Amino acid sequence: MPTIYKIAASDLFLVDSKDQASQVAITTSLSNIAFSHCNHYIKSELGEKTTIIFPEKPSNAWTLGNYQYLISADINVSPENGVTSTRKYACRITYNNGDNEEGSLDFDNWSIIGVSGIKDL
Repeated sequence: MPTIYKIAASDLFLVDSKDQASQVAITTSLSNIAFSHCNHYIKSELGEKTTIIFPEKPSNAWTLGNYQYLISADINVSPENGVTSTRKYACRITYNNGDNEEGSLDFDNWSIIGVSGIKDL
């Protein structure tokens, strides 16, 4: 056990990043791009037969640090043969290029960690 305590106390798991976590909702250029990429991902997951109306901005966006974001928003969803409903989703997404924001508009530079609120559609 003492070895584990030494490892945990070391800098082994330290991530040096300009992007610090925040407990307060944020609005930054990267959080806005993260919101857009989450919306794109949701649309691709639900398919062309489902109509989705996305809001102009997220309900909330938080940075979890190290360019990881948690985005939440309410969307209006109309399945092909269903009733329109409002759903709240949460999307966890990571920008893979760290401090280099040059490729932030390219979806390939992001990773969707998970999305909740859309599975049962």
